[in-house]
Amino acid sequence: MIPLKNKSLYKTQCYVNGEWRNSNSGDRINVYNPYSKELVGTVPDMGAAECKEAIESAHAAFQTWKDYSAGERSQILRKWFELQMENIDDLANILTIEQGKPLAEAKGEIRYGASFVEWFAEEAKRVYGDVIPGHGRDKRITVIKQPIGVVAAITPWNFPNAMITRKVAPALAAGCTVVIKPSELTPLSALALAELAEQAGFPKGVLNIITTDDAPSVGQAMTSHSKVKKVSFTGSTKVGKILLKQCADSVKKVSMELGGNAPFIVFDDADIDAAVEGAIASKFRNAGQTCVCSNRIFAQEGIYEEFVNKLAIAVKDLQLGDGLKEGINIGPLIEPKALSFVEKVVDNARTNGATILTGGKVSKVNDLIYEPTIVTNATTDMMVFREEIFGPVAPVFKFKTESEVIEMANDTPYGLASYFYGRDYARIWRVSEGLEYGMVGINTGMISTTVAPFGGIKESGFGREGSKYGIEDFVNIKYMCWGGVE
Repeated sequence: MIPLKNKSLYKTQCYVNGEWRNSNSGDRINVYNPYSKELVGTVPDMGAAECKEAIESAHAAFQTWKDYSAGERSQILRKWFELQMENIDDLANILTIEQGKPLAEAKGEIRYGASFVEWFAEEAKRVYGDVIPGHGRDKRITVIKQPIGVVAAITPWNFPNAMITRKVAPALAAGCTVVIKPSELTPLSALALAELAEQAGFPKGVLNIITTDDAPSVGQAMTSHSKVKKVSFTGSTKVGKILLKQCADSVKKVSMELGGNAPFIVFDDADIDAAVEGAIASKFRNAGQTCVCSNRIFAQEGIYEEFVNKLAIAVKDLQLGDGLKEGINIGPLIEPKALSFVEKVVDNARTNGATILTGGKVSKVNDLIYEPTIVTNATTDMMVFREEIFGPVAPVFKFKTESEVIEMANDTPYGLASYFYGRDYARIWRVSEGLEYGMVGINTGMISTTVAPFGGIKESGFGREGSKYGIEDFVNIKYMCWGGVE
C-alpha cells in the first residue's frame, strides 16, 4: 500500500464502462518500486477480450458524449483539472514510487499533465468551422468539425501521468471517448487519474483504462476493431511501425510520438554557463529517460574544453538516490533491461576508444542507478551517436563549422527535438531552419509546454499534442454544399 492522504487514489482494478473490475482470468501484474524493489501493488492482467469490451463501452458512450455541449464537456474537464491539482502530492507520490523519478520532478509532471486538461477544457469551446464563399450564385459552403469517435491511446512508463492527460484531454474536449492502455510498469498513476475522472463526473464509458502484460494482443485488438477510429501512441519507433501497419488495414487516423536522438549544439558565441545549465536540465531529467532529452552534445572547437570542464563539474554535483528523498536529482532506471542497454552503449564507446570523463558505471547507491556519465572523444560510428540512449549518458562531440554540425545533427532517422545555444541572430535563423526536427529549443534546454505543438518528423512520428493544433487530430472535417439558394 502506498501512503496517501487520499486513499481512494490507490486503485488496483481497471476502469471499464464506469466500473472498477478485474480481468476475466483473474490474473494479476505485479508493480514494483524500481529503487527499493518492493512490491507496491498488483493490477489486472487483461487481454484482447476485455479490450474489446472497453471499446464497445466507449462506442456506446460516444453516442451521447458527442452531443454534450462544448460548455458541458469543458466544465467536467475543468473539474478533473482541479481535482488533479488538489491531489498533486498524492499523485506525485504514486508516480515516484512506481517510476522512480525524483519527487520534485514528479510534481512537475503532475502540474504539466494537468495543464493540458485545463487548456483543452477551454479549447473545447473553440472547435470552429468556416463559411466559404460559394462557387455559384445559388451555392453556399459551410465546414464543421465533428469528433472522430473512439480513440485508443497507448502510453509509456517514463511520463505515466502527463502522456495520458496530453492525449485524453483533447480527445474528450472534442467529444471523443477513450480507451487507454498504460505501461504495465507504471499503471497506478493511470488508475489514479481514472478515479479522479469518476469524481469529476465523466459519464460511464467515456474514459476506460485497461492494464495488461500482453501489449501485442491488446494493441492488435485496438488497431483491428472497427469502432476505434483513431490510435494515439507514444513509445518506440519499432513498436510504432508495427501499429501503423496494423492500422493501415482499416485506414484509422493515427498519431505517433516515437523515438528521438536530439542534438544539443553549443556555438562559440554562446553563454557557456547557460548552455551547461540547459544541458543538465535537458539531458539528466528523469535520469535521461525522456524522448526529447539531449542525446548527442556538440560543442564548437573554440569553447569545447571550457564547456566540457564546466559540464563535468555540474554533473558531479548531481545527487543520486531514492526519488522520495529531498534533494535527489537522479533516481533509478526503470528496469534491469534499461540499465543493461545503457551499459552496452557506454561499453561500446569505451571499447572503441572514447574517454569516459565522469561516471561510466552503476552507482554504489543503488543497482538500478547509473552514474551520470560524460563521454568525450566519441565518433559518429559509435552507439552513443546512433542509438537513443535513454539514460544519463552525455557524449560530447567537437565540431568546427555551422554547416558541419547541422549535417551531423541531421545524420539520424529521428526528428523529434533539437537544441542549440548561440547569440548570432542570423545564425539562429539559419540553424533553426536547417535542423530537421519538429521542435527546436534556442538557448533553452526545456521546450515542453501546453501552449506549443509537441511532435516530430521523420521516424519520430507525426501529429501534434498540445496547443491549438492538438485538438485537430481528434476531429473530422465535414464540408456541406448548399444548393438552390436563390
